This record gives sequence, structure tokens and C-alpha cells, in this order.
Amino acid sequence: MMLFGKISWQLCGLKKLPWSCDTRYFWGWLNAVFNQVDYERIRNAGPDRAASEWLLRCGAKVRYHGQEKWQKDYNHLPTGPLDKYKIQAIDATDSCIMNIGFDYIEGLKHVENIRLRKCHYIEDDCLERIGQFENLQKSLLEMEIISCGGITDKGITALRHLRNLKYLLLRDLPGVKNKENLVQAFKTTHPSLELKLYLK
Repeated sequence: MMLFGKISWQLCGLKKLPWSCDTRYFWGWLNAVFNQVDYERIRNAGPDRAASEWLLRCGAKVRYHGQEKWQKDYNHLPTGPLDKYKIQAIDATDSCIMNIGFDYIEGLKHVENIRLRKCHYIEDDCLERIGQFENLQKSLLEMEIISCGGITDKGITALRHLRNLKYLLLRDLPGVKNKENLVQAFKTTHPSLELKLYLK
């Protein structure tokens, strides 16, 4: 009941805003709610299950080790032992994941592939955190970042900490300005990296 009261109070405040502002504020607020980290859930269900729930709640998809099928329906997540399903790949296309939810990713130890495509809330600080997570530094092999307007050279450069990265695709990133510097930076730290740039 308390939760409903808080939601009602916040929704009532929207009536004072112009309609266009109204809608933008509402969706921004709702997406922030979806990204709130439930640390008790991580402890009780384990990092892979909790992260799966967060990602699907935000419109992303996950694929588990040993499976070809992508999980995209929150209500059809597999049941069984909580430690059985390990996230191998994340496809966050058109999702509302944002920095405040990235604590869910920190405990993942088996993620090899991440795709960020048309993620309106992804900014440099998100990529910096991906580069800082020790588990991802070891496990992440492939990454694609496409049409994410909040990303700049700073965020891409932070990915150099992913020491096992083998493939990086960058496409349609208007905030990335200096292709040559990026190429040189990755050549120094990741000489065997397959770097594909489709930037203006």
C-alpha cells in the first residue's frame, strides 16, 4: 500500500507539466524504477538470475551457456537450480538499461558477448563501469555498440581494460569524434583485436 501511495503521489505531480514533458518525465521515472538494484534479490537468487530479471524487465535479452535460444520474456525465465543458468550473452537492443542498474552486471562471471544498440540511457559512465568490472575484464570477448548517442571517445577508451576482448564493432556513434586516436589506443593495448569502425 505504501508503494502504491508513493507512485500515486509522483504521478499526480505530472499533471502540472506540459503533455510532451509529461510523457518524457513519466517514462524516465518508470525506467529508473526498472533499473533500481535489489541487492537482497542478488544475494538470494544469485547474480545470473537477478541480472536476467533486470535485463528482461528493461527490454533486453539474454542467452545462457549451452543454449542457442535467447530469453526475452520475463515470465518464461527457466526454473530449476539457481546456479544452473549462466549468462553468456546480453543483447540490450532498444532496452532502457541505465547506469544505476549496472550493479547487477558486476557479479556475472561468464559473459562473453554484449550488444548495446539504440540504448538511449547508455553513456560513458556505463562503459567505464563495464571496463572496471574484474569479471568482465576476464570473460568478455565480443562487444557491439551501435546508435548510442550518449557515448563519446572517453567511454570507448575505457573498454581497453577488457583484456580478453577479441572483437569490437562501433557504428553510428555521433559523440565519437577521433577515430584515429581510438585505433591507435587499441592497437597499443589489444594488438590482436578485430576493431570495426563505421563512424562519420
